[in-house]
Amino acid sequence: MMIKVCGMRDAENIRKVEALGIDLMGFIFWLKSSRYVSERPAYLPTRCKRVGVFVDEDIETVKRIADEYALDFIQLHGHESPEYCAQLNGLKMIKAISVSGRDDIATYKAYEGLVDYFLFDTKCPSVGGSGQQFDWKILSAYDGNTPFLLSGGIGPDDAKVLTSRLSPLTSKKCVGIDLNSRFEIAPGLKDINKLKTFIESL
Repeated sequence: MMIKVCGMRDAENIRKVEALGIDLMGFIFWLKSSRYVSERPAYLPTRCKRVGVFVDEDIETVKRIADEYALDFIQLHGHESPEYCAQLNGLKMIKAISVSGRDDIATYKAYEGLVDYFLFDTKCPSVGGSGQQFDWKILSAYDGNTPFLLSGGIGPDDAKVLTSRLSPLTSKKCVGIDLNSRFEIAPGLKDINKLKTFIESL
């Protein structure tokens, strides 16, 4: 199970989270986010993969930031079309799918074969980071071939219930989880002890 911690920007916090042995670290390049990376952190991870999160951003801007930050993945968290994704060919991609009901799961079909992972997140008025969960059981509606990460309000007490809420079939495609707001001291600053305890429990 891959662990992605998103919404990072403080250099010392980045070091401490990376030291927990996570697989992916997310940096948000969306101006309206309270976790927006307004300037390059003094330290960027070298032992885990770097993920840049974008929301309906200009393609050339995405490419420039991907190069500047040496991003391993681009996470598209807006209404980017399949055609938009195709223009980023050559970059590894995670496409976020906002979910409130079973019908939303089917949105993935338009992106099958274009991205490396899907990320199923809770549909909310903002763009992610709501701290709210959707009903994970509806992921049984997912019948695609692309592996996915589960996001949306996963908190410190959820380690033991994650697998019980995913069907055996779905869990084979669920290759990772995304942790963010419920592990924070403040936006963009993670509680290391909560993360450590959760990861050990998982």
